[in-house]
Amino acid sequence: MQKHFVQFDEAIRFDRDAEKAILAEKRERILRRLSEGIKRQRVDGTKIPSYETPFNQGSYAMNLGVKPVDGDFDIDVGLRFDLSKDEYPDPVVVKSWVHKALDGHTKKVDVRRSCVTVYYQEGGEDAYHVDLAIYSSGKRNADGKDYIAKGKPGQKVEERRWEPSDPLELQNIIMSGRSEEEAQQFRRVIRVLKRWKELRLSKNHGRAAPKGIALTVAAHHWFQACGKADVSGKITKYDDLGALSKLVSWMLSKFEPVWNAEERRSVPRLRIENPVSRTYDFCSNMSSASMIGFKAGLEQLLAALKRAEGAIDARAACEALREQLGADFPLP
Repeated sequence: MQKHFVQFDEAIRFDRDAEKAILAEKRERILRRLSEGIKRQRVDGTKIPSYETPFNQGSYAMNLGVKPVDGDFDIDVGLRFDLSKDEYPDPVVVKSWVHKALDGHTKKVDVRRSCVTVYYQEGGEDAYHVDLAIYSSGKRNADGKDYIAKGKPGQKVEERRWEPSDPLELQNIIMSGRSEEEAQQFRRVIRVLKRWKELRLSKNHGRAAPKGIALTVAAHHWFQACGKADVSGKITKYDDLGALSKLVSWMLSKFEPVWNAEERRSVPRLRIENPVSRTYDFCSNMSSASMIGFKAGLEQLLAALKRAEGAIDARAACEALREQLGADFPLP
């Protein structure tokens, strides 16, 4: 089955030079516009601190991107401002500087809860977008931590807050400590999960489905390289089907019943802990219904993986997998 998983990865992964070049070019145009817009606001009397050189983050930076089935291509960019969260207790104020600087650059520039997003359209449809995440620098905060600006206009004061976040350290933790071959399997397995999520969860659960970073961090916690090893224990033939099956099994084993006072019932929940802060749960914003749907979806995926492992031939195995992973999975 391994060659079919490799072919599937080649079909779904986002690494085409043309698309990467387009996103990189749009990123640079946005950053030029941002610099000009911030300067204009300062001339007009708005006191805006400086920001460090913007950095790429997320799936683009870690080479974990998957071609969208229905959506648009994206890139995540971090902006770390030289300010403390105590100076600006309302993070939406800081995000408004970025929005004002970029407003009008394209037809659609939105302040979203976790970022400011610039959309590029083709034929009236979103084709590409750039997410700019806004941070307060740890150099200015008393505890030395970076904080990400959460909230948007119209939200209640208690919904606008600075949350501890260190995306570069998170990326370093996730991608370190593996051989090149193991890291390749790690990436392939994550990309399979992300495509599965888009096909099987997003349409049913919308924004409440687990985010891609949640699946990535889950793999960081519970992924185990899988394959045939030589006498020294070194894996010589990798087995993505086995690795994915083990990971999904581990994820399901980590669900625990949590009492929901509002609903007056216990709900199975999966906690995916941020390895940097050890306090933030990447699934904390998921509703009870979404978490139940997530668990049911994982159970269906595991059943398909087990059918594939026990299939009599490659075609039967691929047919079982296509039910969960879509028509891009090869069918010999």
